[in-house]
Amino acid sequence: MAESVIQVRDLRKIYRSGLLKRRTVNALENVSLDVPQGQIYGLLGPNGAGKTTLIKVLLGIVRKTSGDARVLGHRAGEIAARRRVGYLPENHRIPRHLTGSTALEYYGCLSGLPVAEVRRRAPELLDRVGLTGRERDRVSGYSKGMQQRLGLAQAMLHRPDLIILDEPTDGVDPVGRKQIREVLRSLADEGASIFLNSHLLQEIELICDQVAILSHGSVRRTGSVQELTAAIAESPMVFRIATDRTTAEECFELSTVSKVDDIVEGVLDVYARLPEQHQVDSVVDVLRSRGVSLLSMKRRDLTLEEAFLQIVRESES
Repeated sequence: MAESVIQVRDLRKIYRSGLLKRRTVNALENVSLDVPQGQIYGLLGPNGAGKTTLIKVLLGIVRKTSGDARVLGHRAGEIAARRRVGYLPENHRIPRHLTGSTALEYYGCLSGLPVAEVRRRAPELLDRVGLTGRERDRVSGYSKGMQQRLGLAQAMLHRPDLIILDEPTDGVDPVGRKQIREVLRSLADEGASIFLNSHLLQEIELICDQVAILSHGSVRRTGSVQELTAAIAESPMVFRIATDRTTAEECFELSTVSKVDDIVEGVLDVYARLPEQHQVDSVVDVLRSRGVSLLSMKRRDLTLEEAFLQIVRESES
């Protein structure tokens, strides 16, 4: 098993506010997870789930209430760990008077890099994120997507072992998102580890090796996208049958049927929620007894979005 670059155990963060009537908010509640080295790990959750709080605890920006959090073998927030981490915050602000090149010099100096090294690496980094030709333009003239790509370049500047990204494709057009996905995958192939928070589930589904779903401050599920979607019992069976709609309805318990699609005249796709194999067998027996031709049947994989919504609904019930 790959070494973990992030290890979190029973992490809690409680915010308190108010002078007289102290109000408490449990932003994180007994969170535990491991992020393997060399993987792209996605953090999903609805607004207010605690995703950004978790990232801030890992970076030492926010202090935990209890539990343990380690980054690259060090306690979260230690300088030794932070030197090896690249970070792109949500809604980051790059000084608008800087150009693409001078912005990298600015962030490089903050990371303790010699200016000569930053200037040597800048052209390659800017080309990697699709900003070649715009390196001398002021940031004030950059679109939101261009600023995000410049932010990614600064996060890679000091060759970090771990890159933490908070909504990295926010405001980026489809072409730019594809380019960022390619950059992140190449970084992982080179041995870097990526920990990203995004509300764009399709992006997570396309790029992440592992995913954690956070809701109400707690981790509800972890695993690969395939493991998360396969674990949901509501994944429907799709029966393609040659019959009319009335006969089809007579062969199924209507309470199990989620929808019926007309494919061509006399051919239907019936979506039925049948989590147990004996239920599937029973339907097949009924179809045969009625002389209905079963052309195909398969269990349709849920999308990550469907699995995510189901998991979040379960956490709220």
